[in-house]
Amino acid sequence: MAAIGDMLYTWAADADVLKKGECGGAITALQQYALKSGMVDAVLAVRKGADIYDAVPTFITDPAEVVETAGSLHCGTLLLSKLVKEYLDTNKTARLGVTVKGCDTMGLIELAKHNQVDMDRLILLGVNCGGSVSPITARKMIREKFEVDPDIVYKEEIDKGQFIIEYEGGHAGIKIDDLEDEGYGRRSNCRRCLYKVPRQADLACGNWGVIGDKAGKATFVEVCSEKGADLLNAAVAAGAVKTEPAIPKGIEIRGKVEGAMLNLGNKWRKKDFGALASDLWDTISSETGRCIKCYSCIENCPVCFPVAGDLKGASRMITSGEVPPNPMFHLRRFAHISDSCINCGQCVELCPMEIPLALFSHAIRTEGDSAFESKLGKASYSN
Repeated sequence: MAAIGDMLYTWAADADVLKKGECGGAITALQQYALKSGMVDAVLAVRKGADIYDAVPTFITDPAEVVETAGSLHCGTLLLSKLVKEYLDTNKTARLGVTVKGCDTMGLIELAKHNQVDMDRLILLGVNCGGSVSPITARKMIREKFEVDPDIVYKEEIDKGQFIIEYEGGHAGIKIDDLEDEGYGRRSNCRRCLYKVPRQADLACGNWGVIGDKAGKATFVEVCSEKGADLLNAAVAAGAVKTEPAIPKGIEIRGKVEGAMLNLGNKWRKKDFGALASDLWDTISSETGRCIKCYSCIENCPVCFPVAGDLKGASRMITSGEVPPNPMFHLRRFAHISDSCINCGQCVELCPMEIPLALFSHAIRTEGDSAFESKLGKASYSN
């Protein structure tokens, strides 16, 4: 019987799921079982849309459809936290299974701290994440650096420090460091991220540390909660998945991979925050001076809770209809999320003027966390 802290190689028992799923199809099989058994009423996952650059969030109630979401999409830059909140708000008693990255997990933790979601109604299957790439950047990078037509690429992955593509006629990989030194690669917020294994999910899953005859054929699963243990044990008993203890050498390798990713994150923090510190106020003033006041940064932020009806009206310091807005328009948002920013990058990703808002709010929270106690208690994650 699996218990909190156990580390296992896990794979689907069903031959079709094993074939279609990634790394043994463990997450697909576990989500299928959660639906079939009634542990959850629906599953939220991400499937490929028109191509690998089109990530589509999907609510599923038919277990047979879960397999359509198998595999990873590093060129999809979605955040699921607010979708989860909207689902739970609409379906008052429903339970939801969600496949989450680190930023999804952090977003849900912050929403729970503000009593916006009930974590008891969720089963979270966390996936290791080395970062994601903007769809526009990915297409440009593949065309210019790989010299491949991005429309013929059918699979991509980030593995062993490389961005790897498979396309009609071959495959290729380039070191992430080299790509990012030239302005390509992962989103800037992902580069700074220090939350690579989402251990605040119920199960933390990924391919790091799977070696030997199970390499590429199983998922490394770390049991992080009683809910996670219950799901895994029930799925094994029902014959939905199979497990075996992770090889000690594999556990060691997983730790080294995570450590290397954290070192890389700290390198980018030093670079990004260092550049910002030298000219902080002028940089913020110059960048936010391009704001067209579209409110996208507020509407898409998972930890932003505006007062209904008051957000777009005038205040003592902000004039309605003024573009660019008074600096207080951004300063009040920075203050509002100062101890809750999760560095998810949605404010940058969806800003039509490409203002680096995540850099500013992430720097503010990082500095604040180092000097002050959080008003809502210390976060269970570190980023």
